[in-house]
Amino acid sequence: MEKLDILAFAAHPDDVELACAGSIILEVKKGRNVGIVDLTAGELGTRGNKVLRLREVEAASKVLGISIRENLGFRDCFFQDDEEHQLEVVKMIRKYRPDVIICNAVSDRHPDHGKASSLVLKAAFLSRLPKLETSLLGSSQSAWNPRAVYHYIQDRYHRPDFVIDVTSVWEERIKAMMAFSSQFYNPDSAEPETPISTKNFLDFVEGRALEFGKPAGFRYGEGFMVSRIPGVTDLLQLL
Repeated sequence: MEKLDILAFAAHPDDVELACAGSIILEVKKGRNVGIVDLTAGELGTRGNKVLRLREVEAASKVLGISIRENLGFRDCFFQDDEEHQLEVVKMIRKYRPDVIICNAVSDRHPDHGKASSLVLKAAFLSRLPKLETSLLGSSQSAWNPRAVYHYIQDRYHRPDFVIDVTSVWEERIKAMMAFSSQFYNPDSAEPETPISTKNFLDFVEGRALEFGKPAGFRYGEGFMVSRIPGVTDLLQLL
């Protein structure tokens, strides 16, 4: 199995693209192996359908340049933060052995986001326990301890613990997001309006990136929250 440097988890296909596509693109451009595991197919989404969403996932993944993308097939809106689901996420962590995990916002407008955040954080802890036995495709898995878990920020504002400069890849970042075209404003669409299909949603996306970027001295930024305080050994690392 290919080891990943970074593994992103998302409650729904398009969560990563909406929140942190720029950061993913930057890491891929640095030569790092990055993958995404979507927990659900987003089948209860108001606009589009499961088949269309799959095509959109494929298009977005090409723009991101990621190494792998999987879908765990959990039930949209009804998956639980319980033992059954935690173990499935543990299997993905042990399969790809990422150094860094990124996952949903700790709380958000959609209840699946906070639920997925808690689920992945617990699975990351469980993954390191050698006495917890898991297997995949008939092969036993070894414990794996990710070095960090970070949470991307989604609809609701959270004060970021750190910000990534995505100015250089802003156009690619928007292209990856817009691969999910069924979800966004289309004056010819007869489907119901949603919070992200409004005409001004792209203005919100840019405004949020400007808001995160400005205090850090960037034009466009993507914000992340930490599950534990990062430790450094050199003050110059913080420049």
